[in-house]
Amino acid sequence: MSPVVIDLRNTDDSRDVVHRAVQALAEGRIVAFPTETVYGLAASALSEAAVGRLLAAKNRDASRPLALAVKSADEALDYAPGISPLGQRLARRCWPGPITLVIEDRHPESLITQLPPAVQQAIAPNGTIGLRVPAHQVLLDVLRLLAGPIVLTSANRAGEPDAVTAQQVVESMQDDVQLVMDDGRTRFGQPSSVVRVHENRFEVLRAGVVSEQTIKRLASVIVLFVCTGNTCRSPMAEAMFRQLMAKRLGCKVDELADRGVIIMSAGIAAMMGGRPAPEAVAVLTPLGIDLSMHESQPITEQLIRHADLVLAMTRSHRHAILAEWPDAADRVKLLCRDGGDVPDPIGGTPEQYQRCAVQIKAELEGWLEEIQV
Repeated sequence: MSPVVIDLRNTDDSRDVVHRAVQALAEGRIVAFPTETVYGLAASALSEAAVGRLLAAKNRDASRPLALAVKSADEALDYAPGISPLGQRLARRCWPGPITLVIEDRHPESLITQLPPAVQQAIAPNGTIGLRVPAHQVLLDVLRLLAGPIVLTSANRAGEPDAVTAQQVVESMQDDVQLVMDDGRTRFGQPSSVVRVHENRFEVLRAGVVSEQTIKRLASVIVLFVCTGNTCRSPMAEAMFRQLMAKRLGCKVDELADRGVIIMSAGIAAMMGGRPAPEAVAVLTPLGIDLSMHESQPITEQLIRHADLVLAMTRSHRHAILAEWPDAADRVKLLCRDGGDVPDPIGGTPEQYQRCAVQIKAELEGWLEEIQV
C-alpha cells in the first residue's frame, strides 16, 4: 500500500499535521520527514519493532549506526552526559543545523540505557552515539511533543542516492514508509556533516553541508567581555586578554583565531559602531595595544549563545544578561572573582582610567588558566 503523503505547503493547520506525525510514530509506524539536508526516515526510539522495520527497510549493515534526533542541545546532554566542552560548543552553535555529532557512549547516567536493547544496538553498536537536532520546524515540533527521541536515517535504501524530494522517498521506499511529509526540495540537497568529538579534538567522518574549515571556526573557544557602552571597560579587557592569551600560546595576537581562541566584547546598552573612549586608548598605548580601531556593539542572543565564557564588569551587568538569557547562567561570570565590580571610569580623569586598567589586568591573569585550548 502506498504511503500517505501530506503536502506541508498546502496545509491549513500545521498543528494537525504535527499531531498526525506524532501519533504515527507513537503507534510504531515509519514516517519520512524533510530536513534542511535530505529527507529522513524516522521511528520512535522507544519502539523496538519500529526501529527493526526501519533497519529492514534501509537494508543497512547492522554495524553502521543510526542517528538519534533530539529536540535541543540541552536534551543531548541527557543522552551524552560526558560530552566534552568542545562537543558542547559545537552543539550549542550548530544546532538546530546540518551537523551530526558522534559522541562516546560510555556514561552510566546516559538515557540511552533506558531504550530497548535492540534500539541501543542500532544507534550505538560501537561505543559511540550520533546525535542531531535537524533544522526543520515540523520535525522539531514533533520532537517536542513525542515521548522520547527519534531514530533518524536518510530516506533511501542502502546504496541509493539520497532523497531530496518527497517523490524520491515514495519511489525508493514504497510501502516500507507509512507517512511522508512533503515540503518540496530540501534546502541544501546534501547530507549533514558528521563530526566525531573526542575530548578536545574533532574528526570529520563525512564531509557534508558544513566544511571542515567552518567546523574548526565553530569549535573555537569564545570569550566575551561585557560592560555598559562597550567603549572603555570591556574593550580594554578584550584587548589586554588578547595580548595575554597570545603570550601564553606563543603566537601573535592576530593568530589567536587560528589557534582556536576568539576574544570579543559588547555592551548592555551599546550602540553599533561607537568609538572607544580616548582615555582608554591612551591608557593601553604604553602596553603596545592599539585600541583606536575598536567599534562598539550591543550584546545579542547569538553572542551569548556562542560564548563559552562571558565576563561581566559588574553585578548589574550579569543580572541584566541573566534576566534576558537565564539559560546562560553557568557561562556568565563576574570578571572580579571576589564578587566585586569594576567601576565605570567614563567621564573620569586619566588616573581613574589607569586604575581601571590595572584592576582589569589583575583579574584577567586569573582567568587565563580557565581557557582550555
